[in-house]
Amino acid sequence: MAAATTSLPEEVCGVRNWDSRFCWLRDATYTLYALLETDFSEEAKAWRDWLLRAVPGSPKQMQIMYGVAGERRLTEFELPDLPGYEGSRPLRIGNAASEQLQLDVYGELLDSAYLSRQRGLHGIEAGWNLARALVSHFETIWTQPDDGIWEIRGPRRHFIHSKVMAWVAVDRAVRIIQEFKEDGPLERWIRLRSDIHDEICRLGFSRDLNSFVQYYGSKELDASLLILPCVGFLPPEDPRVKGTIAAIEKNLMKDGLVARYNTRSSVDGLPGNEGAFLACSLQLWDGRQLRPPAPHR
Repeated sequence: MAAATTSLPEEVCGVRNWDSRFCWLRDATYTLYALLETDFSEEAKAWRDWLLRAVPGSPKQMQIMYGVAGERRLTEFELPDLPGYEGSRPLRIGNAASEQLQLDVYGELLDSAYLSRQRGLHGIEAGWNLARALVSHFETIWTQPDDGIWEIRGPRRHFIHSKVMAWVAVDRAVRIIQEFKEDGPLERWIRLRSDIHDEICRLGFSRDLNSFVQYYGSKELDASLLILPCVGFLPPEDPRVKGTIAAIEKNLMKDGLVARYNTRSSVDGLPGNEGAFLACSLQLWDGRQLRPPAPHR
């Protein structure tokens, strides 16, 4: 059983206690990036092959996580008589987030497909057929609110991170067609990429805060916004990126570590607080060293 934080008192961990014995497509793609960057090509190919076995079917049925053997049914239930990690309650088996809509997953999958091609992992017909089908389905749903990267248990929102990764999905599909001569509706997807980018910049940036915000119409910050320059959505020197980083440092960082968002005023639907999120802290520290693709504006 995994908790959102470690070595914290029960009133902090509280209900933020989840069963994480599964394979999140998002997290797995980050592992794939690391394998490709360090020349573990055979391991990267093995993960890609696992993905192609786990995901196929109707794009509407794609989940954001699977069992390690590709299981799809991950029904969540509680065991109230047993304590979870560090005494957190309730103890949960399974994970209801497997049924959520998280639009960013499309971006991570297409980004990993593009990076695989760049690193010499040869494309296969089944892989591009799957990617093309996912983007075609994605065209019909990207305007919907979703549950977001943090798997919100509250109302769905138009989360900026999700929309940015929506842009990434289309951008990487366009790049694969252009650079690797795959077949696809190039001009339509170029227009879609531009539409998504324009909407995010118009609805996702707060001039009052001089920062991108957690979701459309919000005044809240979110550490997931640190991804913007890393994926090539905007260059690091863009004033909007600099303003976002400065706002996150001011409002979400304590003792050099970054929280995901302000849990006291967030829409995650859960009581209690939590500690810093190490992945976001590392992203803030090392983001300037990344070499993202050149942005398309």
